[in-house]
Amino acid sequence: MTIPPETPPPVPSEPEHPLAAPAPAEPHEAPVTATEAEADVLDERTYPRILEPRAAGRLPLGDGTWHQLARAYVRVQLISQAAVIVVVAAVAIGIQVFTQVPWQWIPAGVILIVTTIGLIITPRQARSVGYQLRRDDLVFRRGILWQRVVAVPYGRMQLVDITHGPLDRGFGIAQLKLVTAAASTGVTIPGLTQEAAEQLRDTLIAVAETRRTGL
Repeated sequence: MTIPPETPPPVPSEPEHPLAAPAPAEPHEAPVTATEAEADVLDERTYPRILEPRAAGRLPLGDGTWHQLARAYVRVQLISQAAVIVVVAAVAIGIQVFTQVPWQWIPAGVILIVTTIGLIITPRQARSVGYQLRRDDLVFRRGILWQRVVAVPYGRMQLVDITHGPLDRGFGIAQLKLVTAAASTGVTIPGLTQEAAEQLRDTLIAVAETRRTGL
């Protein structure tokens, strides 16, 4: 005769202690919203609005607040390009005078034409550059004919770098570079005011610390 195994009695579950602490809530990712004072710093001495290309197939701006470059950036670019034109023309004329050889005008002419075109379109091109602080990333756009819109996730930022040259310092502007693990998603925002660059750097670092990305 075979004796069936005894079925173990069910183990009663322990009642929840009335004074047990509630489970900790998951960290909440706050959206990146600049205060009124911070927005004033980012928009100080900039253009009133970003200009879009007129073509129907342009990349749309979408919703949100766009910040632009400083007006002084255009003046710095015009001075730099004008200096290039003067130097190239002076060198070509000097070679012409001392050697009586006209061939230097071929490369010099190409440089002068390209630089002059850049000189003409610089004001319009600068107004097509802008950036936007969204909840999870920073969106940067630039370009008239060749447009580019790139979103840099805050969690992928590895370094925020501010640089400026002697002429930039004279006009109070700087450029801010966002370095990521992927070189294609890195962004350099030129022509920010010194105050806007420092404010934007501090904001990005604060967001990274909040989300534990560790800049």
